[in-house]
Amino acid sequence: METRTSGSEARAGETGRRKRRHRAPARPYYYLLEERFECWLLNAQHLRNVPGRKTDVADSAWICQLVEHGLVRASFVPPKPIRELRDLTRYRKAQIEERSREVQRLDKVLQDAGIKLSSVASETLGVSVRRMLEALVAGTHDPEVLAELARGRLRRKLPALREALTGRFRSGHHGLLIAQILAHIDYLDETIATLSARVEQVIAPFSTERELLMTIPGVARLGAEVLIAEIGVDMRVFPSDAHLASWAGQCPGNHESAGKRRSGKPRKGSKWLNTTLTESAKSASRSKGTYLSAQYSRLRGRRGPGKATGALRHSILVAAYHILERKVPYEELGADYFDQRRSLEQRTKRLVRQLQQLGHTVTLEPLAT
Repeated sequence: METRTSGSEARAGETGRRKRRHRAPARPYYYLLEERFECWLLNAQHLRNVPGRKTDVADSAWICQLVEHGLVRASFVPPKPIRELRDLTRYRKAQIEERSREVQRLDKVLQDAGIKLSSVASETLGVSVRRMLEALVAGTHDPEVLAELARGRLRRKLPALREALTGRFRSGHHGLLIAQILAHIDYLDETIATLSARVEQVIAPFSTERELLMTIPGVARLGAEVLIAEIGVDMRVFPSDAHLASWAGQCPGNHESAGKRRSGKPRKGSKWLNTTLTESAKSASRSKGTYLSAQYSRLRGRRGPGKATGALRHSILVAAYHILERKVPYEELGADYFDQRRSLEQRTKRLVRQLQQLGHTVTLEPLAT
């Protein structure tokens, strides 16, 4: 089927592409001027003029009036050390994700060859599996010989390992692909190690803040580094924790008109910050005896795991705000925090009601003191 495009549509599409291609970024100008002036980076959505008055000169005068009357606020731009740390953590995260994709490609090639190591070994690239893969690339295809390369606890699964290693592996095809994937994974491991070493040097002035953030359940070393890189350590730029949550896109938006509340979709925040908060929230939900795990369990039954994870993202970000603002470690409220908020009588009534819903008759007798 042939599709034709009119000349006007083609010219309009080409014009749109040309405009997008020639749109200059604001970063170089900001970085050039910030050493001499106090620069503000303004959101273009907050500066819309009356339709029909769109010229560069009119825009300049309109922006000047908005700034004079205090109708716009400057966007958050972190200082240079935080920006450098942000570039490093984001690139490191991209390399970690690329390594995960390469490991998945490796498993796909092995399954294409009829080899199911992932069904026996818990780690796709453990020490034993790596030795077997190198032997396969070198030309050894005997399952008995390959299975004997296993070490540690994997030797308990030798029969299943021999069965998993029996396939149709071809050195000319599968061997070439696996060799290239392993070389790429080694390169990525070296890159990640180099970036981590550089991050350790750059984040040295903020090592105290990193240790404080690591006291939050679910926030590990890499997570604390990403939090510092994305939101900085000076919380004076955010008037409150609610402003930080709104800036990060971790709270519902407001869209109400004529008394009707429409979509409360949150704004788009930093995807790097959102990913780190999600990983930390899932880790915190599996912790034992913590406020965050109790909050997750409390919300998951009513709202589902997605909403519960979003609530934990918000709680972790709010905790990080107060920790960085006050320079104090995380204060654990305990898993029974929500129960302690209710009186003993309320908790008793709730438990009795639950037993009655299950079909039991409950008679309460107070214990002797």
